[in-house]
Amino acid sequence: MRLYHDYAKEKPIIDYHSHVNAHEIADDKHYNNIAEVWLGGDSCRWRLMRWCGVEEKYITGDASDYEKFLAFANALPNAAGNPLYHLTHLELQRYFDCNLPLSPDTAEEIWQICNKTLKRKLSVREMLKLSNVEALCTTVDPADDLEVFSKISNDRKISTKVYPIFSPEKSLAVNKPGFAEYVQKLSDVCGIPILTYDDLLDALASRLDYFVSCGCRLSNHAFDTVPWNFEPIYCDSIFKQAISGERLTALETEAFQTAVMLSLGKEYSTRGVVMQLRYNTLKNVNPVYYRALGSDSGFDCINTNNSNLQLAAYLGALENAGALPKTILYSLNPGDNAILTAMAGAFQQGSVAGRVQHGSTWWFNGAKQGIKSHLTTLAELSALGSFVGMHTDSRGFLSYSRHEYFRRILCDLIGEWIEKGEYRSDIILSGKLVENISYFNAAKFFGVGDGESVTENASSS
Repeated sequence: MRLYHDYAKEKPIIDYHSHVNAHEIADDKHYNNIAEVWLGGDSCRWRLMRWCGVEEKYITGDASDYEKFLAFANALPNAAGNPLYHLTHLELQRYFDCNLPLSPDTAEEIWQICNKTLKRKLSVREMLKLSNVEALCTTVDPADDLEVFSKISNDRKISTKVYPIFSPEKSLAVNKPGFAEYVQKLSDVCGIPILTYDDLLDALASRLDYFVSCGCRLSNHAFDTVPWNFEPIYCDSIFKQAISGERLTALETEAFQTAVMLSLGKEYSTRGVVMQLRYNTLKNVNPVYYRALGSDSGFDCINTNNSNLQLAAYLGALENAGALPKTILYSLNPGDNAILTAMAGAFQQGSVAGRVQHGSTWWFNGAKQGIKSHLTTLAELSALGSFVGMHTDSRGFLSYSRHEYFRRILCDLIGEWIEKGEYRSDIILSGKLVENISYFNAAKFFGVGDGESVTENASSS
């Protein structure tokens, strides 16, 4: 464990992809109780409770917070091997100085300990401070106001740097209800009429400039499948059909999304914004609960769409135009690990270490074996030492325990290789590798944090 304690534990966190509410940082939100923190919107914990037969009343229903907490405490002992079991207890230890295992027998005592700590000192800002979060990036729609990020930046009492992630998914959703209304909202924010396809591109570029002025380092795009269709279809005609409420064909939708994504990729490249591409999420598969609770309620799963040809074509088109930005690729399907690592390797460039990355495990892949499998694939098919490390992909301010979880697994895996003679038994060399993946690579790749360059190999590539 020397690798973890000496080289990983104290490194600051750069959480380069999350969904936390920046207003809660600016307002230094205080929570009423631990159930509000853990169960207020955590679909992963909701899923676990449903697995254990908990009635919906005690998950998203009208039961009291204490009743919901007790229901979770009853469910958790069934979660042996589940990362939620590990993360829940890491959070108890790190934020509440509580070493009790959560169970029906300890629930009342833990409820009191956590609520006392929350009331006395554990606000959102204190959570960030305890977690040693140096910088975080959170998803924001281009039509949203970014005033809160300026407010945070100017508040000297906030030690964490907070940046917006440019997340224009709604501007590509020409095939979904509400597109016309969204375009009008974007038009109002930009102060210009958006009447044509070119107007839309101009508006997005304008908002991207504003995001960059507010510290934006990344964009984010999530797809069922990566769009790629370059049929000779006029995007302006498709755009006007969409805002008039006409239904589009799959071909028209994909052609429009392809064109917008090519334009945005070039804009990111020009401004030095890292592009994140995510796919293979199957959303809202339970129609009954989707109607009752809406999206992001715990009813998504892994998809198996094969998007490698489309992804290669898209990246290749940007590369051919001299406009491929630094990019991070993600698939929710762990079967795509080798595909994405190999894909990233085909688009490396000597001036930037890990220019295209196979990104961190997320969602269903964030368990111990999922992380080890991902790291092993990176090690076998790429240069592990160039990896930018973990992000939370979370809405919760206690989720930074995921970085500790990841770092411990990383150190354990490297330790295994050393013990087997598969990696040099040199604590300085392996320690630098751990430091880079835990912190320095992300600091350099995203241009955040106070860390300077890491190893000679990384800094010279």
